[in-house]
Amino acid sequence: MDCADFIRMLQQELESGPYSASKKQIIRFLNRQDYQRFIARWKQLRSKSAPAVIQQLNIIQAISCPLPSSKPLKKFNGLVAVEEDRKVTMHSLVYPTRYPSQAVPWGVKQIKAPQVWPVTMGYGVHVGVIDTGVDFFHPDLRGSVLRGINLVHRGLPPQDDNGHGTHIAGTIAAGSRFYGITGVAPRAAIHPVKAFDHNGTAYISDIILGIDWCVANRMDIINMSFGMKTRSNALLDAIKNAYNAGIVVVASSGNASSRNSVDYPARYPHTISVGATDRNRKIAPFSNRGKGIDIYAPGEQIVSSWIHGRYNRLSGTSMATSHVSGAIALLLSVHPGLSPAEIKSLLRKSAQRLRGVRRKSPATGELHVPRLLLLSKSSR
Repeated sequence: MDCADFIRMLQQELESGPYSASKKQIIRFLNRQDYQRFIARWKQLRSKSAPAVIQQLNIIQAISCPLPSSKPLKKFNGLVAVEEDRKVTMHSLVYPTRYPSQAVPWGVKQIKAPQVWPVTMGYGVHVGVIDTGVDFFHPDLRGSVLRGINLVHRGLPPQDDNGHGTHIAGTIAAGSRFYGITGVAPRAAIHPVKAFDHNGTAYISDIILGIDWCVANRMDIINMSFGMKTRSNALLDAIKNAYNAGIVVVASSGNASSRNSVDYPARYPHTISVGATDRNRKIAPFSNRGKGIDIYAPGEQIVSSWIHGRYNRLSGTSMATSHVSGAIALLLSVHPGLSPAEIKSLLRKSAQRLRGVRRKSPATGELHVPRLLLLSKSSR
């Protein structure tokens, strides 16, 4: 690749007029040496304003920048792959509540996590939560939250300004002693990766940067309680890198009530795809379902921590996903050498049967933590 020609094209496009920060492209270099040469040359030549509008996505040897169209990149076909840097949304529905549930929420009880707490509470397992951040001052999370990163407001702590990320963190690892809630793995460590803004939306490029941070900082699990309908090869490449690094990626399947379709990134085979159940161990009406689901978990009207030290009741496959991430933390605390593929297999094999599902249905079962640990012990 002629890096000088490529840089001239980028500069011309960025300087040709006011660009829209909401219209971005992800440009992946198909040759690693081309990417390295581009980055080195760009650092030498970039203008003072350029660093604010071009992001490096090292994990997939790519950049994201605010180009309104991919047409100027056609002359570089075969050297780069281009896709729109789309926005992604959370998988949850909010039902406001003033009060926390009982110390152990119904979902944590339904998967029978308390039965294994005498053996494991998730100690030593690190969970990267790519979301809206976390309320660092929530009383139920003070012992669970460690350092993370803010990709929305660079340089600031990943403080939650939406609530969704705090809710997810609470279900995974809240550790209330006197008042509030207890999560699935109350001794696991939460690392907030704020890629989503106060509206609960994120660019694919920021999610990729979040995955890169999780790989670099050696997370054991990445929780992804979000999704989109369209495929992103850039996001797939980032998830593959995490998977190959031995990180378990847990993703929500979506809330469209679809019987044969799962959202991305849960549709990728390198993730654990999670559907939602209700208190009766039936598939929740809003949950996507079918053979694309690896495991179901409680996701209807789940009470968990919220911003400003409060609590909220949410429904969605987002909530189900956090139960699964917590269960995997319990598992990895006693069997740290398990691979992502082994964990997915154990989850499916140990699941308890759903109610209201025909025997010949492709649906898998609901998360059952004691069986999960028992099966993992017997399989080693």
